[in-house]
Amino acid sequence: MVYFLPMERTNFSLIELLLVIGIIAILVSIVIVAINPTKQMGSARDAERQAHLDEILTAVYQYAVDHNGDFPPELLSDEKEICVYDMSCDGVVLSSLKEKYLSEVVRDPLADRDNGGTNYFISLGDDRRVTVTAPGAEKDPPLRMVR
Repeated sequence: MVYFLPMERTNFSLIELLLVIGIIAILVSIVIVAINPTKQMGSARDAERQAHLDEILTAVYQYAVDHNGDFPPELLSDEKEICVYDMSCDGVVLSSLKEKYLSEVVRDPLADRDNGGTNYFISLGDDRRVTVTAPGAEKDPPLRMVR
C-alpha cells in the first residue's frame, strides 16, 4: 500500500503579504520621522554658513594685520550685504579681500545666484568690531559672528 502525505504549503496568502508590507511601512515611517532629513539638511547648511562667516571674518582680520590695523576701505558702519560683483547688488564688494585673502566670495547655500549678492551681511562697529550675519540661517536666532 502506498500512502500519500499531503504536500506542504509553500506560498503566502494575500493577507500574510499585506500584513508584512503594512509592518514594513510602519517601521519605515518611524525611521523617517526619527531621522528627519529636512532638519538634517538645514543643520548641514547652517554649518556651512558658520564656516563661511568665519572665513569672511578671518579674511578681514588678516587684511587688518597686513595693513597696520586698518580694515578694508569698503567696510562701513551700517550693515550692508556682501556682493560678489558690482552689478545689481545693493551692498558692498570686498574687492580688497579678493584673491589674497578670499580665494572666492562665499555665498549662502540658498542665496539667489542672479542678483550678485551672497546673503551675508557685514558691518564695522564704532568699537572697531566686525559683525557678519547670515539672516538666511535655518536656526533661530540667525547666525551672527562678531570679532
